Amino acid sequence: MSSCAAETVGEVEVGAAGESCLPDSDTEEAWEEMEEEDEERELVLRIPCLFCDRIFNSAEDVFCHCTADHGFDIGVVSHKYGLNFYGYIKLINFIRLEKPAVEYFDSITGLIPWEEEKYLNPALADDLLLQYDIEDLLESTSISYPNGLTEASSLLESMKHAQERAERAEAALIRAHEDLQKMRQYAQDFVMSTEVRSGNVADLREDEDDVYFSSYGHYGIHEEMIKDKVRTESYRDFIYQNSHIFKDKVVLDVGCGTGILSMFAARSGAKKVIGVDQSEIIYQAMDIIRLNGLDDTICLIKGRIEEVDLPVEKVDVIISEWMGYFLLFESMLDSVIYARDKFLAKGGSVYPDICTVSLVAVCDISKHADRLAFWDDVYGFNMSCMKKAVIPEAVVEVLDSSTLVSEACVIKRVDCHDISVSELEFSSDFTLTVTKTSVCTAIAGYFDVYFNKNCNNRVFFSTSPCCTKTHWKQTVFFLEKPFAVEEGQELKGKITVHKNRKDPRSLIITISVSNVKQTYNLQ
Repeated sequence: MSSCAAETVGEVEVGAAGESCLPDSDTEEAWEEMEEEDEERELVLRIPCLFCDRIFNSAEDVFCHCTADHGFDIGVVSHKYGLNFYGYIKLINFIRLEKPAVEYFDSITGLIPWEEEKYLNPALADDLLLQYDIEDLLESTSISYPNGLTEASSLLESMKHAQERAERAEAALIRAHEDLQKMRQYAQDFVMSTEVRSGNVADLREDEDDVYFSSYGHYGIHEEMIKDKVRTESYRDFIYQNSHIFKDKVVLDVGCGTGILSMFAARSGAKKVIGVDQSEIIYQAMDIIRLNGLDDTICLIKGRIEEVDLPVEKVDVIISEWMGYFLLFESMLDSVIYARDKFLAKGGSVYPDICTVSLVAVCDISKHADRLAFWDDVYGFNMSCMKKAVIPEAVVEVLDSSTLVSEACVIKRVDCHDISVSELEFSSDFTLTVTKTSVCTAIAGYFDVYFNKNCNNRVFFSTSPCCTKTHWKQTVFFLEKPFAVEEGQELKGKITVHKNRKDPRSLIITISVSNVKQTYNLQ
């Protein structure tokens, strides 16, 4: 065997004739290294064009080819749409996936089609175009602009296109808003069964209150409230049994609805009663007042209390049935406070005058399982991911008093004579003393209402699970993970209540108990 006249390169000896002589011990390792180098060289040489099947050695070569042969200048496009690093990656992947024609980019209007997050995922494995530094490209002076445009003029053109897109988007938003209002009006006309009196309906305000007041134009809501004997008879008894408060007085009924409280006040000797309501039900209330011969005493005004002009400067008494679920849902107390501060005479009274909100622990394993375990098998489908969405929803329902496992704890006291709107958002510590060894599956809330000030006969009613049920029911906050409790144990916690900024009539409630914190929506 002839010897190799060789020079050594690393661990590989290259013979004079070009053949390789490899040390026996390192032969396999050396071959692997050489194969890796070959693969790397092959990878560098395989960068596909964005618009055809040609392969190039570098990103620069691809971009030059795209500009020269396809009329697609990546620099101009990046400037035009103000692409940053991520925008550039989305654009490359968009082209790889969707394969648009170059002409497509001149027809784009409105939103950029490659904005979706899915275009951050590489469309082509080991695509070296995705590793290209777009900032170097944008700063490069070698970018060619069509028709002799300078970088500054190209930027101005880009700004012009952006402004045009913004104007088109704004026009589309206006059209969508107009369509929404037409749909809203159609829905309102559909559900209202009475003819709207000409000239008596103020233009609808374009805000979220329209939905709220529209709902109170439906007769079913008022029927439910009037048939709630606890509610209606409590107001009746307070007014009739304390006629000295109303005798020869001017009374304001905020949110008068069908006018039932206004008529109670008139029958109790009020000199004048002014009922104010924004919903369409007030037209039925006008007929009801006339049917009962009380139109000389009762004056009804359609509108928001915050916007109407009263026929008097001050009133002696304000009555209102403003309470919502968990007492504060719907935020109608805000309007009562406004009326109190603007129209109530010095020494006047607001009724009800005192309200309290209480919490109590609940054990109802069956209902908790039904609310959550239900999603594990829905007609043969696993929908367990819904649990995370279901838990934060506060539930309004009637509780069985036998499911209560603690004493109640008052977390908020509302005095309607001096409370401010800002105080309706609050935090409160609470302690629930457990009365039965069991498992706590939920915390429930309810409220109590008092007619006290200057009353010879005080009236009180409660929405507690231990009392006659009302249309307010109770508000239940299910726990994601129930926990065991023992008789005599003190459950210490904290509750925070504030309005939903997107929908001020709904509430966001956060409860912390037993080292668990959960936020709920009441809407």
